[in-house]
Amino acid sequence: MPQSWPATDIARSILDGFDDYREHFRQITDGARARFEQAQWLEAQAASAARINLYEEKVFETVARLRQAFEAEALMDVSCWPLVKSAYISLIDLRFDDELSETWYNSIFCGLFSHDLISDGTMFIHTTRPSLRRARAAQTRTYKPQGQLDRMLASIFADYRFNEDYADLPGDLQRLEAQLRENLPDWVCKDPELTVELFSSVLYRNKGAYLVGRIYTQDDQWPLVIPLLHREGRGIQIDALITDEAQVSIIFSFTRSYFMVDVPVPAEFIGFLKRILPGKHIAELYTSIGFYKHGKSEFYRALINHLANTDDRFIMAPGVRGMVMSVFTLPGFNTVFKIIKDRFSPSKNVDRATVIEKYRLVKSVDRVGRMADTQEFADFRFPLGKFEPACLEELLEVAPSTVSVEGDTVLIRHCWTERRMTPLNLYLENASEAQVREALEDYGLAIKQLAAANIFPGDMLLKNFGVTRHGRVVFYDYDEICFLTEANFRHIPQPRTPEDEMASEPWYSIGPLDVFPEEFPPFLFADAGQRKLFDQLHGELYNADYWKGLQEAIRAGKVIDVFPYRRKDLDSE
Repeated sequence: MPQSWPATDIARSILDGFDDYREHFRQITDGARARFEQAQWLEAQAASAARINLYEEKVFETVARLRQAFEAEALMDVSCWPLVKSAYISLIDLRFDDELSETWYNSIFCGLFSHDLISDGTMFIHTTRPSLRRARAAQTRTYKPQGQLDRMLASIFADYRFNEDYADLPGDLQRLEAQLRENLPDWVCKDPELTVELFSSVLYRNKGAYLVGRIYTQDDQWPLVIPLLHREGRGIQIDALITDEAQVSIIFSFTRSYFMVDVPVPAEFIGFLKRILPGKHIAELYTSIGFYKHGKSEFYRALINHLANTDDRFIMAPGVRGMVMSVFTLPGFNTVFKIIKDRFSPSKNVDRATVIEKYRLVKSVDRVGRMADTQEFADFRFPLGKFEPACLEELLEVAPSTVSVEGDTVLIRHCWTERRMTPLNLYLENASEAQVREALEDYGLAIKQLAAANIFPGDMLLKNFGVTRHGRVVFYDYDEICFLTEANFRHIPQPRTPEDEMASEPWYSIGPLDVFPEEFPPFLFADAGQRKLFDQLHGELYNADYWKGLQEAIRAGKVIDVFPYRRKDLDSE
């Protein structure tokens, strides 16, 4: 190795690229407050998509800059990259976003080298950060009511002000106090040690703003989320006060778009969220505030740790086998792994490139709590012994271009990961009458809320929806989705003759984007009882005019309200 090999210069250039990314990320994020105050909902959607796309754009720019600035012989000598890593560690040690900068370094390395050169010597497969973590400044505000809840709430909203006035602050505060007393045991409200701790920055997503924190005493703790709405022309409204951990968990769900929030020290905020949502993995929490690439790093670390420390082995996921995807899972790890089959069912009019495009689309749209987030991986390598033989045999049979065995290693060249759920068709098979009704009610709501977000699922079969641990119905099969405004919803034409009516084939032309909602009932439900119940609950979904009305609203620029929490309507909207 030549003495002049530029390890520090390469490390500095990588970090310069990260600083550029972080600055642009911060600019988009900081604009969330103004978009909320000015009710710029379409702009908010565009900003959310732009921030997601920003990471790959800046990685591409940084890799190109490195190739231009350094001789290929020096830059591409992988044996020297442990020196780059060492130099990089010394550069990031004093940063407040040091864990994110490790993930950035990994992305740049993968942009330069093939994945078979990945090692912990050249990359941050395992983080170097926890042992170096230092205590940093508090990012929260603390309030002690000392028996006077009304004054405490008034103090909170004196601190959290906007350039748009509250519509009815006295009325909202009175309602919040009543909700707080209703949600907490009476003795808690009287406890002199009762404390409310809120994160200093407001979280923004879609049409809402959120104060997030916790309520605690010496012995107990509750999460606290206060959603705010901006009713155009009527000011800002305090919409609810939520202390139920399950509801707060749903607000931070893997089925929702990412929050916009100013986070000076990401690790400390994630630690704060983890305290109030102990059931959430830190990978999901990082992802929920827009650091989805670091969430991917944390997910991978959790996965390899799970494989190294358990006897768990991959099996095929329960449910009907897919016509496009093959899905496998680890019983003790709450994730499914989805790979594209080499050959699709003849009924599927899509190709591999289209499937990839559809899955990537889901990342950048508003998932409104009804579509599972995905992470895309390339060149996963797993120990051969971690696969049940029947699982590996099926994967090798249906996707030999994606799955191969190299000695004692199984190589998965390309896959997506999603949170594992119970397929809705399987759930209904074992559900009580009340559970069936609740699930079908939520299934219809899922379809309607996706439509409100300009998403048409395409294939709405029960097997393509799952039920979460909170009982919510979520869509997870994306190979046929499209924007709602792209579909052509039609009524089935009246038959012209008796022969038309008896014909086995349609007597009318059908375009590739034509959808006939009247055909949904037998297509969606083999069970006549479920079909009848769904007709009672959501029969309007069988009417083309319902879908056309949604299309008109979306084309007119309306962003329809979809709330991520239970609410008592405060007005007639």
